[in-house]
Amino acid sequence: MPRNIKRVAALLPLLLLVVTGCTAGPSDRPAVAYRDSEQQVAPGPNPPEPAPVPPLGGPAADALHWEDCTHRTRDELGGAPPDLTFSCARLLTTLDSPEAPERGTQRNSLIRIGDGTRVPLVVLGDVNGEPGTVFAARLAVQLPPALRNTFDIIGMDRRGTGESDPADCMKPQDRESIVGFDPRATERRTLDRLLDSVVSASQECLLTLDERLQAYDSWRTASDLEELRLELGVPKLHLIGRGEASRVLTTYAERYPSSVGRMVLDGAPDPTRDAIGRAESRAQAAERTFDVFAQQCTSNGCPLGPDPRRAVRDLVERTREEPLPAPSGPVPAGRVVRALQIGLRDQDSWPQLAEALAAGARGDGTGLAELSAPLLAPQGQNPPWLDGDVITTCNDTTLRVPPQRSGQLAADWVKRFPLFGGVAAQRIVWCGSWPVPQRPLPVPRRGDLPPIPVITTAHDPQELALSTDHMAQQLPTGVQVRWQGAGHGALGRSTCVTEAITRYAVQGAVPTEGMVCPA
Repeated sequence: MPRNIKRVAALLPLLLLVVTGCTAGPSDRPAVAYRDSEQQVAPGPNPPEPAPVPPLGGPAADALHWEDCTHRTRDELGGAPPDLTFSCARLLTTLDSPEAPERGTQRNSLIRIGDGTRVPLVVLGDVNGEPGTVFAARLAVQLPPALRNTFDIIGMDRRGTGESDPADCMKPQDRESIVGFDPRATERRTLDRLLDSVVSASQECLLTLDERLQAYDSWRTASDLEELRLELGVPKLHLIGRGEASRVLTTYAERYPSSVGRMVLDGAPDPTRDAIGRAESRAQAAERTFDVFAQQCTSNGCPLGPDPRRAVRDLVERTREEPLPAPSGPVPAGRVVRALQIGLRDQDSWPQLAEALAAGARGDGTGLAELSAPLLAPQGQNPPWLDGDVITTCNDTTLRVPPQRSGQLAADWVKRFPLFGGVAAQRIVWCGSWPVPQRPLPVPRRGDLPPIPVITTAHDPQELALSTDHMAQQLPTGVQVRWQGAGHGALGRSTCVTEAITRYAVQGAVPTEGMVCPA
């Protein structure tokens, strides 16, 4: 019997336990408390002194084989300044699966913006967004010349995403079911249908990925960064992480403190809350950001009318019964909400989001289908986002919630967060049938790191401002920088924040603690 078939057989009892209401691992923990089994690092009695800002260092002396990919990257971005050149490479790292520790090979896709004559600056983005290479290229376009003239910006597709051995393993019908699932479902019988799709997806991914399944996580991505540093031939790695990628960077700092250069976290999740607490806070963050979107829309002749929240709520209710038509296929209510989540990330695109929602209200789902398409379908050479998101999310937490508890969370959150509470609760359901990871992510506690600017956005649809503030407070060397604007990530969007981070990255000038940048 092939090994992957044996592993499915071994996993099936766990899946059946989940379906019947049992669970492995902790389940009934308070939603807001993190002081539980996901905590790993105990605080030391006498924290060391913070390290000084590391020297900038010199250019990489790497042996990576870089090839020009400017034309392809320009197509993916929809254009770029003529002075920017892009080159791509592959980095081979150790897979290090639980079944074969420190063995196997993982291929990581890289992009470099620059000609290799400058200091490397590595950028990582969220696992639930566009691949890291595309994100790094897009961010480079937004960064000022002072940064681009100092650094070669390097992006990496995280494990299982983009072209880094992508986790393209779910059946299309399972993706459609998971993404399009009723965002206001609260009854156990209804949620069981979602669980059926999740179980089917997990079985398919286990068959396809075999031992790789549990090797796609933030812990091992941190080791990819260390292997990248060694390959680049630099003593310290300068790093920027947006959103959930901040957990990769703090894990890297805990594991390889002497390798940390100048590091920035932009829109980091709360390290003091468990998976339930983080999902709850993200639902709240999306609701608050939607209110800002609605206010801005009504101030500029909103196509959704005088009450955008009511218009969107009515649209969701209608599509619960009858999906919107679109050229690529029907757009059910869950997909409407997920399109809204994606659209809220970039404030510059809010007018287009409003038009897509208004078209949906008129019965045309084309715009909303286009917004949510990357979750479900390949985009060029990049696979659907959903697979890598689910796998990494579930591998990064030891929390497994039984179906009964999931229904209770859904009922509570749908009332408190009418647009986004349901899909937030569904993310908890995702992990119920996945193997529990052997190692939780470490809590960021090191006090011997250099100063780390942590950027908070007042209205971030993915992270509450308070959540990112908690990251800055948890890090002994964290430095709070606040932007009063909206969208996911301030770097490259706020001139004030970007200038402060540029001074830090280029000159080593640490931002003033608690500095506030206007919207």
